[in-house]
Amino acid sequence: MTSHVVFGGRGFIGRHLVRRLIEDGDDVVSVDRHPFAFEEVAVESRILDLSTASPDAFDRAIGAADIVHHLAWTTIPARANADPLADATENLHGTINILEALRRRGGGRLIFASSGGTVYGKPGLVPIPESHALNPLTAYGVSKVAAEKYCQLYRSLHGLDTRVLRISNPYGAGQNPLRQQGAITTFAYKAIAGEPITIWGDGLNARDFIYISDLVEAFLRCSGTEIAEDDAFPLFNIGSGEGSTLKDIIAVIERTTQRTLPVSWEAARGFDVRSNILDIAAAAQRLSWRPRIALDAGIAQVMADLRERPGRAFSSDL
Repeated sequence: MTSHVVFGGRGFIGRHLVRRLIEDGDDVVSVDRHPFAFEEVAVESRILDLSTASPDAFDRAIGAADIVHHLAWTTIPARANADPLADATENLHGTINILEALRRRGGGRLIFASSGGTVYGKPGLVPIPESHALNPLTAYGVSKVAAEKYCQLYRSLHGLDTRVLRISNPYGAGQNPLRQQGAITTFAYKAIAGEPITIWGDGLNARDFIYISDLVEAFLRCSGTEIAEDDAFPLFNIGSGEGSTLKDIIAVIERTTQRTLPVSWEAARGFDVRSNILDIAAAAQRLSWRPRIALDAGIAQVMADLRERPGRAFSSDL
């Protein structure tokens, strides 16, 4: 049995990761600012505010866990620019404290959830490889890059087994449609509720979308694969490797619902790049991981899940 601590275990990705680890028979502790209060999954839950907690609290939270997953983040791309200081203070404080706790303990494996959708900025090459320059357009992306660099630094200076996943755009039932993050889940929710869908720009911006169960599998492959210390830094794009526009998403939902959806068109936002599609060859080669769920199948499952129970906390596995 492997022991895991999941910082941000109550969030959309975190709770699905927790569920899968428990299903696999592992020992799991969820650490979050709020209790892990989902009746579908019984897990040990610890309350910790990463932006204010003491070093001792981080030591106790991590304990002797074999693997630490760091998914806790207080901001989203659309809102981080409004308060860059808070974005950096809250998120980097927690990241460094986790790294410091592992250093004090004498080592450990850390999987950090970065953002393939924001760290690259406007791409000069599509699909985007991990070697692409990092030019984020939001405070959120800047903080993610900084956290990545701290992970690399602690690997170099202290021998920590740090690994980074640059995640594209995850989707699935259980994602909060009111948080302004997660186009597919938000569009599906509004389609079922009969509410207008808001699109900024012309709807032709292409994004890389990944179903939540495929993403969770990537976490398991990353945490479970042995990587030698002298190998290249374990940094992986995690996405579908394919691009879909917002108009494509609308079209798939309209085929599923067999009706035309009301769309409200707003002016384009400055931080929305035209195309963000990830090159996932490194994850395929080094982690033996590839996504399984095609976009149409994933969207159909989101619609089915939300029709069954709009407020559900978990997606169905596919």
